[in-house]
Amino acid sequence: MKPIDKELLAKSQTQALSVGKGAMAGTPDMFRKLFGDSTAVVVAHIATWKVAGEQVYGYLKAAGIPMVEPFVFDDPDMFAEWSYLEQLEAYLKDKDAIAVAVGSGVINDLTKQVSHRLGRKYMIVGTAASMDGYTAYGSSITIDGNKQTLSCPAPYGMILDPEVAAAAPEGMSASGYADLIAKVPSGADWMIADAAGVEAMDQYAFDLVEIPMKEALSDPAGVAAGDVDATEKLAYGLIMSGFAMQAYKSSRPSSGLEHQFSHYWDMEDLSYPDGKHVSHGFKVGIGTLASTACLEFLLGYDMNSIDPKACAAAWPTWEELEAHIRKLFANQPGHLSRALIETRDKYVDAAEVAREAEALKAAWPSLKGRIRRQILPFDEVKEQLRTVRAPYESEQICVSREKFRSTFLGIPFMRSRFTSIDAILRLGLMDECVNYLFDGPNPVF
Repeated sequence: MKPIDKELLAKSQTQALSVGKGAMAGTPDMFRKLFGDSTAVVVAHIATWKVAGEQVYGYLKAAGIPMVEPFVFDDPDMFAEWSYLEQLEAYLKDKDAIAVAVGSGVINDLTKQVSHRLGRKYMIVGTAASMDGYTAYGSSITIDGNKQTLSCPAPYGMILDPEVAAAAPEGMSASGYADLIAKVPSGADWMIADAAGVEAMDQYAFDLVEIPMKEALSDPAGVAAGDVDATEKLAYGLIMSGFAMQAYKSSRPSSGLEHQFSHYWDMEDLSYPDGKHVSHGFKVGIGTLASTACLEFLLGYDMNSIDPKACAAAWPTWEELEAHIRKLFANQPGHLSRALIETRDKYVDAAEVAREAEALKAAWPSLKGRIRRQILPFDEVKEQLRTVRAPYESEQICVSREKFRSTFLGIPFMRSRFTSIDAILRLGLMDECVNYLFDGPNPVF
């Protein structure tokens, strides 16, 4: 794996990183480097305790690191939900110890947030290349059924052994691959927001995600087969995505329209028939297909026909838009509450809609080429998801075509971040886009 630039570590909350075969044996050295003579406490799930936690505990103990009894969650169906956070916090609050989390997304998010709440740093020993949140700023925690990104620092140190990650349970690497391929259209979303004058591009953060992307996504068959080298490349891409979020202090470099589908379905507790939650990456993967389709719709549209004044004239007042949102989510109180807050936060008046439309129209000749070079064709995204053994049809995550369509209609109102769907809405193209995706003679879905 390519070494992490020392300049990047100097700018980051994460001050030490070790990724490679046998890296877990270096846990005691990293702990001492970062935390001196502090006491350690291993935090794991029963599954991650068996594959790596017990070994990490043994390394720390053998090295003479002061230890308290590990905290091991034993609920096989646990997820990053507030009640589990409270369990961990209750255990750690009266112990003067630094957490060494051993696991992936759930364990990392819970330990990250609890450590922050207790005013402590922590480190993570990753066990899967399943998501980009290891080195990210913030943690995703479900509170009252609503997944929220809560502010908190990234881990002070991270270790990942690709041999452990490559042997992770079925679907975890595929989920990470789907989470990473999502950065392709999300990069285009940022280009559009920048061109519209809504959120300027940060080239440094953008490049941290996009430059490693091609190599990290280059071998979906190898990832599916548990190839260690392919898994290491994937892990590197995911880790750099997390560093980009640290650098920008926001998920913008790694999250666009595609993630809004995941957030929406999180609020519906999307699960398989056996009750198991659909992974974040699998939801994002299906969202990536929708996002890519939206971008291809825009690329095929004649932007010269856009009339900024007409866009402004058709734009609803806040009162009109609020009434529409209340009608749309009349039977979904949780979605309604979030939609009103998020949409109000990004609402602009008609004059601003005209300005954005003019800016996009003017930028389109060059922007169109940049987007084409950025994104992967829809069919290629679908094939890569299929090859890595991630869902590539919405029904595979228990989202019917009808549910997918209704989700799409609600997505523009679920997050304040400006993405391609906001451009589509403000340009007055929503009906045409829905027809292209779902209702036309040859719909995408």
